[in-house]
Amino acid sequence: MYGVLPFTTRMTVVQLESGGLWLHSPVQSTPDRRRAVDRLGPVEHLVAPNKIHSLGIEPWKALYPSAKVWASPGFDKRHPDIAIDAVLANDGETPWSAEIDHCVIDGHAVLDEVAFLHKPSRTLIVTDFMQKHVAAGESWFWRGVKRMAGILGRDGGVPLDIRLSVRDKAAMRRSIDTVLAWDFDHLIVAHGHCLQGGAKDDVSRAFDWITGA
Repeated sequence: MYGVLPFTTRMTVVQLESGGLWLHSPVQSTPDRRRAVDRLGPVEHLVAPNKIHSLGIEPWKALYPSAKVWASPGFDKRHPDIAIDAVLANDGETPWSAEIDHCVIDGHAVLDEVAFLHKPSRTLIVTDFMQKHVAAGESWFWRGVKRMAGILGRDGGVPLDIRLSVRDKAAMRRSIDTVLAWDFDHLIVAHGHCLQGGAKDDVSRAFDWITGA
C-alpha cells in the first residue's frame, strides 16, 4: 500500500531542554525548511522511525554532520548505504530519554516502527501505524480507497494492510499496552490530521482490534 497511495508526510521537530533539536522522520530539506529549523536551534538528532521513512536522513545529515542518526531495528537492512549511529531498541538508553520515551512496536511481519512520547507536552508521535489522511484535495477514487483502508480523516486509524499482516499478535499487544500506559493527551502523525487533546481515547479505539478493549 505504501508504494501506491498518494500522501503527504510530516516531519516533527522537538526542541530539547538543552536547546538542541530532535528531528523525527526528516523530509527532504529545502532552503525554507532549513531556515525554519535553524531558527529553533542546532540539530542534534535525526530519527528514522521505521525502515520506510528514509528520505530525509542523508540530506539533513549532510547539512548537520555532527547530528546523530537513530534508526529503527530493520532500517540498516533495507538501507545499507545510509550510515546510522545507533539502532533504537526497547532496552536501549538514549541521551534524550528523560524527555522522550520510545517503544519498538513488535509483532508485525513488515513494519518495524518505533513510537515516541514527548513527556513534557504529553504528545504521542507515530509514523505509519496510525494515519488520518486529509480528505480535502483528494480525488473521489483515493478518498474511497483511504476510507476502505480506515485511514481517511480525523477518524482514521491503523491501516487495513497493517492489521492484516501482523505476525505475532501477543507481541504486538504487549507493545501497544506499553504505549497506552504512557501519559499522553495529544497525537502527532506523519500522515494527516493531528489531535490536540483526547488522543488517549482515540489511540485506544484505533487499537481495540489487538487489545480486545
